[in-house]
Amino acid sequence: MNPQHHDERTRIREAMNRLLAGQATVSNGGLTATALAVEAGVHRMALLKRHVDLKNEFYQRVRAETQQVPEPEQRLRETVAKLRKTLDNKEKELKELRQLVTNLTLANAVLTHQQHAPQPSPGLLAADNVIPFRPLDS
Repeated sequence: MNPQHHDERTRIREAMNRLLAGQATVSNGGLTATALAVEAGVHRMALLKRHVDLKNEFYQRVRAETQQVPEPEQRLRETVAKLRKTLDNKEKELKELRQLVTNLTLANAVLTHQQHAPQPSPGLLAADNVIPFRPLDS
């Protein structure tokens, strides 16, 4: 491990301790990887690429010491909840549309059958509330 790498790791651990103690000096004090990188004075990508273990350690400590869910995880959970709700709505809409297609298909079949079937004379109708469809003029 080169000296620069070791120095970065030391600064990250010190920044971790300050953020968890609520004593941020440089960053906004948020419990995020970005705030940790700013507080430590390292580039955010250095934290996310070279020091992944420290980033993961930070989020574990956030969970354990503050009893909070890290902000990125909260955002993901909210997004998942929204997507589940959207999916439920789409499934309900799809079910309704399938039922509508079935009903329209049945109505079309009845109308087609009535169009090609011979029309009974008005005296043969059993009920007085039945009105026969007029044949389509083709």
